[in-house]
Amino acid sequence: MSLPEALSDTTLDKILSRFPVDLAEDRALTSPMSPAPVGRIRIWRGTGPIVKVVNVSLVVPPIGLDSHMIFAFTAPDSGVPHFTLDSVANGENYAFHLDLIPRIDLATSLPYLDEVFEPLTAVYKEVREREGLTPAHLSPRQYALMSPWMLVNRATAAAFEGIGDAVDAYFTQWAGLVESGVKADGTAERDSAHRTLLFSPEIDPVWAQTVRLLGEDQSESVRLELVRN
Repeated sequence: MSLPEALSDTTLDKILSRFPVDLAEDRALTSPMSPAPVGRIRIWRGTGPIVKVVNVSLVVPPIGLDSHMIFAFTAPDSGVPHFTLDSVANGENYAFHLDLIPRIDLATSLPYLDEVFEPLTAVYKEVREREGLTPAHLSPRQYALMSPWMLVNRATAAAFEGIGDAVDAYFTQWAGLVESGVKADGTAERDSAHRTLLFSPEIDPVWAQTVRLLGEDQSESVRLELVRN
């Protein structure tokens, strides 16, 4: 098992074992570039605090791609952030993206900042100083859609292998918020608008790459699973 797959599977297992969700779909993803499937999308649904978990894996050895994404969505009107982890290898290069996605306007919500994100500050600062990590290339618009505590880096193999403790810290903080709730409510309207932008092909260039790999129809079906509840 590759390093990105192991990190993703370990984290996904923690989500699935802690929260009541049921597998609703497990579908192979195909590509005009390969006679064999190049990955799969799995979707779990729940009626509790976690309403949807999406896992997309794309593994294409001929082009060196080994990509695993998790998005765990809380209820549309919840203030509890969504959880996301991307773990990727491209040849000998590694990268990861880890964040709790805020559900309200942070600039006017200091108590929410203190409750949801401040406990992550020490881990965030420590990770940013680690050897073997360099900032990933995201646009200002992409940064604006995430939290200021987002960790998004390219990594050496050794640095990537050691990032599991930070993923555990972010997961533990998020899972505690899911179980206890937060002192703020989100709105379904804001969540819908935010996710439309978060997974917009106009903002995130990864969707152009996904179209080339999967074709327009399959890529759009994956994207819509992330946009919709």
